Amino acid sequence: PFVWPMVVELTAGNVAIAVVCVAAANPVMNGIHRTIKFILSIATSKRHSRIDKYNDLHEQDKADGRNEEYSTLVDSYYDLATEFYEWGWGSSFHFATQHSGETYRQAIVRHEHYLASKLRITPDAHVLDCGCGIGGPARNIHRFTGAKVTAVTLNQFQVDRGNELCRREGVDARVELKQADFMKLPFPDNSFDAVFAIESTCHAPDRTGVYSEIKRVLKPGGIFACYEWCLTDEYDKNNAYHQKIKKDIEVGDGLPDIVHTSVCTKVLQDVGFTLVEARDVALDKGKHIEDGGYPWYWPLTASWNPTDWPRFQFNPVMFALMPIILRAVEIIGLVPAGTAKTQVMLQAGGVGCAGGGVTGVFTPMWLMVGRK
Repeated sequence: PFVWPMVVELTAGNVAIAVVCVAAANPVMNGIHRTIKFILSIATSKRHSRIDKYNDLHEQDKADGRNEEYSTLVDSYYDLATEFYEWGWGSSFHFATQHSGETYRQAIVRHEHYLASKLRITPDAHVLDCGCGIGGPARNIHRFTGAKVTAVTLNQFQVDRGNELCRREGVDARVELKQADFMKLPFPDNSFDAVFAIESTCHAPDRTGVYSEIKRVLKPGGIFACYEWCLTDEYDKNNAYHQKIKKDIEVGDGLPDIVHTSVCTKVLQDVGFTLVEARDVALDKGKHIEDGGYPWYWPLTASWNPTDWPRFQFNPVMFALMPIILRAVEIIGLVPAGTAKTQVMLQAGGVGCAGGGVTGVFTPMWLMVGRK
């Protein structure tokens, strides 16, 4: 009678400890697995040697030179960034507000489905993803709508990786990535029932060119829906910190220049679209943050929890150590030269985006819906 309660108590304690260990082990093991895959994928890469050329383009004081060489800038950026993005973010290279009770992955997919719902398409539709990364959103929107999706990116490495993932996930008959410049789309007029772009047309040297091309390949009556990276009304061009945020985002995210929300909305109408909707989806955070949700920039804020990735790399210790660690493994030949510089560049972009989110001067989700 005296021993049994002790046995029960110890057993319950052991079970509780075991449950906690298993719960903690799962994200740790997932992180280790993804890190090993990441290191193996870049071990023989020569893409990171382009970092110095990329940095040279951003040494210019004005955006004009970067706009003229936008294709080189963007292609170099995604040669450098794609493997880091997939390591840290998965196959969908964009942000999302996170509602209470949602996982990060669920938030990303919901964000994509919300944009897809604006397209008003049926399963027999043919849709263009304009600036697709490695095709995560294209595959998710295909599954959500049943539509055929053709996805374009300037970067051939992303095309190869994305089509490999399409085959692996069994959707290659309905989702295909192609190498193309969205300023000169290789499709006839009136080819697609709908077009979407998720945080991609910000890479264009001018919005008039890319929106005009999208309108050209879109069928009459078709919808174009996008999330744009923009400066907001909170941005003060005379504020030094705001200027730094803008520059950090441009350098760290491969952008020729960032423009105000009003510029994008005006250009969309100027090229002939009927504006259906334009608003900042980031402001929806007020509907759920108080209930335990997170704003879009939360993954870029610092955390001391090693299972909380990518936030863990933004704490002061890891922020300082990561370039040193990567430089060390460069020296021993485990990763190619330029990897550490690439990581520093991406960290700066993350810090810039986080600063833009906290101050409200930047949004990565200016939603625009236009009808041809």
